[in-house]
Amino acid sequence: MKSTLAISVIVGALIIDQVSKIWVKTTMYLGQSHDIFSWFKIHFIENEGMAFGLELGGEYGKLALTLFRIIAVSGLGYLLYRLIKDNASTMIVLCISMILAGALGNIIDSVFYGQIFSESKGYGQVASMFPEEGYAPFLHGKVVDMLYFPLIDGHWPEWMPFVGGEYFSFFRPVFNVADSFISLGIFFMLVFERSFLFGSENKEEPASETATS
Repeated sequence: MKSTLAISVIVGALIIDQVSKIWVKTTMYLGQSHDIFSWFKIHFIENEGMAFGLELGGEYGKLALTLFRIIAVSGLGYLLYRLIKDNASTMIVLCISMILAGALGNIIDSVFYGQIFSESKGYGQVASMFPEEGYAPFLHGKVVDMLYFPLIDGHWPEWMPFVGGEYFSFFRPVFNVADSFISLGIFFMLVFERSFLFGSENKEEPASETATS
């Protein structure tokens, strides 16, 4: 059943996302990095904003972003319910489930992490779970990011205007499992279900006139 698929995707994604974040938060200090391959690192950072390290500054900006996420996730949840009830395609249900799971994963950080963790710091100071006092008020937690893929790095050629000689790295943003599910859900939707986002590309042909004898 499509409802079983949706629940499995959401629960599975949340487990992978939260286990990875809790492991990083409780075993790594802020800024610490583990090299898995030359092009893939586990690099612990936190952000107070949106996906891939983008931010919406200030205390009220953080609160507004968290509340917006909660409203958006509620809307996604209702949309998923309607899609399943209306027997939408399996791919659409899968995509919306992935996006919803990713959004929920980051909401958990924003809503609860400030209360259930002590503050992560640099220089070997690892956070503890369930301290006497958390590092931030309710709804003001920071999102844990750790996936870093510096596929290409080097320096721009000297002859290039503005950036000549400067260091560059691709892909620079550090993200998490929840961000990955959101991105994959949107990608699969664009590839396989574009009509869901942009409307049907096929215009209905006018009915042919019935031939008379």
